[in-house]
Amino acid sequence: MIRRDKYLNQLISAKENGFPKVITGIRRCGKSYLLKEIFKRYLIEENVPEENILILELDDDRNLTYRDPINLGNYVRKYADGKDRCYVFLDEIQKVYSLINPNLTEGKHVLARKTDTEVISFVDVVLGLSREKNIDLYVTGSNSKMLSTDIITEFRDKATNIALGPLSFEEFYGYLGGSASEAIYEYMQYGGMPLAVLKEAEEKKDYLKGLFETTYFQDIIEHNKLKKSESLDELCNIVSTSTGELLNSEKIANTYKSVKKEKIDKQTVEKYLGYFKDAFIIREAKRYDLKGRAEIGALRKYYFIDTGLRNARLNFAFPDEGQMLENIVYNELMYKGYSVNVGSFDTVEKDKKGNSIRKTNEVDFFAKKGIKQYYIQVSADISNAETRAREVRPYLLLNDEVNKIIVINRPIKESLDENGFTIIGITDFLLKYI
Repeated sequence: MIRRDKYLNQLISAKENGFPKVITGIRRCGKSYLLKEIFKRYLIEENVPEENILILELDDDRNLTYRDPINLGNYVRKYADGKDRCYVFLDEIQKVYSLINPNLTEGKHVLARKTDTEVISFVDVVLGLSREKNIDLYVTGSNSKMLSTDIITEFRDKATNIALGPLSFEEFYGYLGGSASEAIYEYMQYGGMPLAVLKEAEEKKDYLKGLFETTYFQDIIEHNKLKKSESLDELCNIVSTSTGELLNSEKIANTYKSVKKEKIDKQTVEKYLGYFKDAFIIREAKRYDLKGRAEIGALRKYYFIDTGLRNARLNFAFPDEGQMLENIVYNELMYKGYSVNVGSFDTVEKDKKGNSIRKTNEVDFFAKKGIKQYYIQVSADISNAETRAREVRPYLLLNDEVNKIIVINRPIKESLDENGFTIIGITDFLLKYI
């Protein structure tokens, strides 16, 4: 069994808190498995009788009648009746359709149209069941109907949201074992989508490419009522090739124009980037002024939730080691609960003619968690003197008390250089340092 201890612990902490637990995340990252296998096993080990655990898979044709929200609510309440505590898992909740309020239809169950306002939906069922004293409710759903912004809107302050991701490197290595150095190369190329991890190399590629073509883009098109996916597809490719680069909508629009020989406006780019974020495909890291201590500007970096998915967009043809390492470090920091920004600060320096010029300096990441603060530079290798000087330079200019780290893709243990900066190999950083 692949362990998902972080998320299991979140479920345990939220158990019986009076709110529905809504598990969100990119499709195929293991939401149903977390509930039906891992959390169920935990409950049974805690001596919860199996008959006190109700699992309803609403995408199963045997459960068609429970896609009616009223039938679903009645069935769950009847099942829980007489039990001190009933743990209810509703899987694929988006399959529940909306009805016009039966008080307005002489008690008949009439399918609601999008223009109807007096309706009963899965949201009403979830909130209603969660108020029952003896029901502890857990819900999963697909992204086409339950994107991140929808969850915030529908369940604001009324639910506990547990955001699940693909396997972190810590989880991946905990399952795979063996050589950490070999594992990081495998993870860098194919990522941590649970089903991909279980497949052979060529099968991994086909599976990951298929997820975009048959699942993720279809979700986005369906949810946002788009007529075609061509622009969506090309913009996703641009973000893939530009992982770890500072971007804004204008820069992406210009790149699109040079590739496709046609225009796309900045507003459309922003809208499509929003679709990718809502579908949990990408996340953004905003710039942060390390001296002014504030987020700045429109430029930001975009990172894929999974490096395998990023590489699938490029047909596994551009294995840029630096980009993938940076993406992995970002994801692992987020997984460990850090807030992560791109570090930036300006200095005034002299050019060759002695004129004062303003220069912008960048640190890959400024990560914070409680009292912990780190500056992090990520590099495939710093054995080259020029590369090493480039990575170290911002740290020398900052000259503050924040811990300064250089992460490299080499199996070296943590050490300090002549400036007191930490040099550490990627696997030790991911598995031990943070």
